[in-house]
Amino acid sequence: MSPKHVRPQLSLLSEEQIVQVHEYALKILATTGVRVDSEPVRKQIEQRLGAACVDGARVRLPAEVVEWAIRAAPSKIDVYDRVGHHAFQLGDERTHFGVGVTALYYQDPQTDHLRPFSRTNMRDMVRLGASLPHYQVISTVGIVQDVPPALSDLYGSLEMLANTTRPLVLLISQEENFAPVLDMFEQLVGDLGEKPFVIPYFNPVSPLVMNTGTIEKMQIAVQRGLPVIVSSYSMAGASTPITPAGTLVLLLAELLAGLVISQVFKEGAPVILGILPAYFDMKTMVNFYDPQSFLLNLACAEMMAHYNLPHCGTSGSGTGWGMDLLAADTYWMNMLTYALKRGGLAPFVGDTLTSKAISPKTLVYIHEVIDQALRFADGFPLDDTTVVLDEIANVGPGGSFLGALSTRRGFRDGYYPSPIFPRLSLEKWQAAGEPTAESILRETTLRLLSTASAPQDYAEVCAKGEEFIARLKR
Repeated sequence: MSPKHVRPQLSLLSEEQIVQVHEYALKILATTGVRVDSEPVRKQIEQRLGAACVDGARVRLPAEVVEWAIRAAPSKIDVYDRVGHHAFQLGDERTHFGVGVTALYYQDPQTDHLRPFSRTNMRDMVRLGASLPHYQVISTVGIVQDVPPALSDLYGSLEMLANTTRPLVLLISQEENFAPVLDMFEQLVGDLGEKPFVIPYFNPVSPLVMNTGTIEKMQIAVQRGLPVIVSSYSMAGASTPITPAGTLVLLLAELLAGLVISQVFKEGAPVILGILPAYFDMKTMVNFYDPQSFLLNLACAEMMAHYNLPHCGTSGSGTGWGMDLLAADTYWMNMLTYALKRGGLAPFVGDTLTSKAISPKTLVYIHEVIDQALRFADGFPLDDTTVVLDEIANVGPGGSFLGALSTRRGFRDGYYPSPIFPRLSLEKWQAAGEPTAESILRETTLRLLSTASAPQDYAEVCAKGEEFIARLKR
C-alpha cells in the first residue's frame, strides 16, 4: 500500500498479547495434549516425533515440535480454478469470500418457505454464487436429499464441479465418500494436486479431539497434494470455555495440533487455519454469533499473521430467519471487521436459521455488503492529484464542482452505486408504488437465479459424473 493511500486500520492484540496467547496454547499442547483417535495416525506421529509424544490415545506436543510445524507450512497458497487459471493467493493482500455451507433446507426466495435441499437447489445456488464476482470460492452449499443418502455427497459434489469453474471448498458428510469424490473429480478433471482448485475442509471435535474421520480424510487430501482447511468450531459454554480468552487459546491449541499432524503426513503441506467461535444459549439450546465472536475471529487472524500462515475465518452465517434484520446486523459486523484483515478466507456466506437453511436472497444481499466492506477497507488515495487544490482555487468561495474535471472523471467511481437498491427521492418512491427494500431484493434475486448460467462443459461433466456414480452403485 502506497504511503499516500489512506486505509483504515484495525488491531486487536498487542505483540505482548500475541506471545502470551501462543504460550498458553503451547502449554495446553505440552501438558493436556490432544486425543488422537486414529491408531495408524498415532503410530505415524510416534515414528516422526518420538514415542515421548504419544501416551495411549493422548498426544502431547512440545513447543519445539509446534514451532517446526509452523516453519514447515507454506505462508502463501496459490489457488486455481477448474480449468487451470490462477484464481487468487491465500495470504495475499485481499480478503476472499465464498458461499455455503451444508444446509439441510432451501429457503424459497419467492415465499420464504423451507423445503429439503435438493440437487436442483445445489445447481441453482452454485450458479448464483458463481455469477457474483466477490464470491471467489463455492463451498458445499447443502446436503442433497432427493438422491439415495449413501450417494448424496457424490451427487452434490458433481453439481458443484459441473456448475462452476471457480475453486471449491469441499465438505463431505459421510467419511467413506471422501476418497470416491476425489476419485470422481480426478477422473473428470485430472490431477487435483498440480493446480489445486479443491480445498477440503475439516473440523476437529472440541475440546481437543482429533477424531478418526477428520485426520484420516486430511491425510488422503494431503497425500493428493491438496491444500486443506482445519477449522475449529466452538460453542462457548459447552464445548469451549465461556470466557473469550479461554475459547481462543483452546481452539488455537486444536489448530496447532492439526497443523503438526498435517506436517507429519507431509512436510510442507499447505494448510489454512481458522475458528468458528459461536456461543451456546443454554436457555434456548441455540448456537449464535455474538460481537465477541468477531473479536475472536480477528484475534485468530492476527495469530495466523504472527505465524505467517493463511487464515480461514467466519462468514457470520447462520443468524436470522432468512435475509432479515437479524441476519443483516451480524453479516455487516463480520464482513466489515474481517475485510480489514487482509489475506484471509471467509467461505460460508448464505446460511440462515442456525445454519440449517440457506437463502438465495442472503447470497445476493451479502454480496453487496462485501462490496461495500471491501471498498471501506481499501480506503482512498491522498496526494496532490486527489486533493485538487487547483480546482478548489478555481471554483472559489460559493462556487460549484459539478463541472470540475475531477467530477467528470470520477463521478462513476466516486461513491457506491448499489446494483440492487435504487436511490429514490420521496416523490419517486411514491410514484414507484412505495416498494420495500425486501421486495426489491426478492425481485433481484429471482432475476439473478433465472439468468445465472452454467459453464460450457456442464452437460459433458455431468454425464461423465453420472457414469462414475452409476459404476459405484453397482
